[in-house]
Amino acid sequence: MVDFTLEKSQIELQEKTRDFANRVMKPNARKYDGLAEFPWDIVKQAYSEGLMNGPVAKELGGNGSSIFESALVSEEFGAGCVGIGICLDANTLALTPLLLGASDEQKKRFFGQIIEEKGVAAYALTEPNAGSDVAGIKSQAILKGDKYVLNGHKRFITNGSVSSFITVFALADPNRGARSLTAFVVPTNAPGVKVVADMSKMGQRASVQTEFIFEDVEIPVENRIGAEGQGFLLAMKTFERTRTGVAALSIGNAREAYETAKNWAKNRIQFGAPVTVHQGVSFMLADMATEIEAARLLTWNAAWAYDTKQKTANMLSAMAKLYGSDMGMKVTTDAVQIMAGEGYSTDYLVEKMMRDAKLCQIYEGTNQIQRLVIGKSVLK
Repeated sequence: MVDFTLEKSQIELQEKTRDFANRVMKPNARKYDGLAEFPWDIVKQAYSEGLMNGPVAKELGGNGSSIFESALVSEEFGAGCVGIGICLDANTLALTPLLLGASDEQKKRFFGQIIEEKGVAAYALTEPNAGSDVAGIKSQAILKGDKYVLNGHKRFITNGSVSSFITVFALADPNRGARSLTAFVVPTNAPGVKVVADMSKMGQRASVQTEFIFEDVEIPVENRIGAEGQGFLLAMKTFERTRTGVAALSIGNAREAYETAKNWAKNRIQFGAPVTVHQGVSFMLADMATEIEAARLLTWNAAWAYDTKQKTANMLSAMAKLYGSDMGMKVTTDAVQIMAGEGYSTDYLVEKMMRDAKLCQIYEGTNQIQRLVIGKSVLK
């Protein structure tokens, strides 16, 4: 019999994260959206309360969380503030290639650094001319003696300018193209690492997206993750793990927008009655509730499939990210519509939730790319 009942420890984790979101994130959501500054105080508090780096093994300083448990946390982060939530969750994205491909010594060294500093890392795959097309990457890291020399240009790198180190993907042999793609750990303060700019954005403004140029950056061989040529596989396996987190963030954001609009509509009197008695509004709320529930169950299924090593895990994670973030955009837009002028104003956070929702359809593979992934899977 199929049972979606959460275990006691999972309920406790969910409640702990929800308390953090209500107590720390929500009261600061408007502040950091307005400032467009990285919320270091909230990141440090998340560290103090044991809510950072969940999937990292306990012996390395994390919580040893499953992907399913990580999705529970990400939903609550999304309900608190997606912009702040991605600052916390993007650390997992940057560390996942290390989880998958690093040696024990590398894991101890780099995870130890991040956790000791209570810092963040960044994941640098995207380039100006290589977003969804990973095969179009031009950055090069050429071995010279006992060091690689990195030259290239990366863009839209979450946590970039505030990170302690960057997980960078570059070609080790340009003649072999994407088959030579390799992952490296690069300290952000290394000579030759240059911040071009931090992106000014419509939504998720608390999060930092950075453009980097790398000029003759020397990388010790011991900072290479796995063997040369394993970068493409590491990048794809990383997204297989982390897409459910984007879906869960979207669900949390949509859930909060739905609750805000529902509670507002119950008290909004038009034509002598609350607007919830009118089908135009009640049907919208019914659709919103249904879509949130459907997205959550799809995301939970995708996370379960990964944790239990099902062959469908990659396809389901793409489905969860696709449906969850599309749903998040629709539900937050409907929340603004239900609340009309009030929803469009900054008196309520639903306009911010709508702006935040859009980026979830874009990062970690646009939803058009998710459809390609799903299409290839169903046509095998």
